[in-house]
Amino acid sequence: MFGYVNVYGPELKMKDFYKYKAYYCGLCKILHEKYGRAGQMTLSYDMTFLIVLLNSLYETQMQQTRDRCIRHPVKPHDTLCNEITEYVADMNIALTYYHLLDDWQDEKSLAGLAGAKILKKDFQKINSKYPRQCGVIRESLDRLRESEEKGETNLDIVSRCFGELMAEIFVYRQDMWEENLRKTGFYLGKFIYLLDAYDDLEKDIKNNSYNPLISIRDEDDFEEKCEDMLTMMMAEATREFEKLPCLVDIDILRNVLYVGVWSKLKDKRKEQLNDSKSI
Repeated sequence: MFGYVNVYGPELKMKDFYKYKAYYCGLCKILHEKYGRAGQMTLSYDMTFLIVLLNSLYETQMQQTRDRCIRHPVKPHDTLCNEITEYVADMNIALTYYHLLDDWQDEKSLAGLAGAKILKKDFQKINSKYPRQCGVIRESLDRLRESEEKGETNLDIVSRCFGELMAEIFVYRQDMWEENLRKTGFYLGKFIYLLDAYDDLEKDIKNNSYNPLISIRDEDDFEEKCEDMLTMMMAEATREFEKLPCLVDIDILRNVLYVGVWSKLKDKRKEQLNDSKSI
């Protein structure tokens, strides 16, 4: 994941901010308990959002504890965990395993090979437990790699690959809420992919790396086009989200979807503005 799906602290009540942190620490705890330090290193805020969303929808009983860890060795902190936390931890490991494997296959990265070997046994268990999700993750990443190797410039084609991956992960249970969850994940996944491409554009140009936005980079309305695409993706995601009967932690969820996801774009724009002033 990319770290784009996060809360925006200044507009969140303190009680909600600390509860969100407790979800985050709960995911960290489960990753460590199930997969050791290697698993803990895959922790991301993006997947924390999925825990909050699924817990709000299904209102699964949550276990609250106070723990110490390497980052908080002295003062204990709140953690929130349940079966959804374990599911999201498993999906996090599956995503990381495939990402590391692709790093080895595409770039012959020794770090990717070593990481994939460390997680292989854990991934095999996850694959046996969640063949639907793991199968779609693999298929989506394969299609994405093929598109990137061809230098695909159609933004819908490449972003759709990551959207379909996220859609499958969002479907925790195949029930009456499956369609809305799938669409929420799909459009959020497309948003993440496009924002990551925008964020990495200058670096990818410098390194002569693939980026689907390079083909339109020199157009006069490039910035407007990017913002319009991102806005459209989030409009679709939030429309489907609002159809879900989420009441628990609704302020956290709306903070992420309506404000938090735009934080990185705003930071990037400020960075570009400062760079232009320094020239």
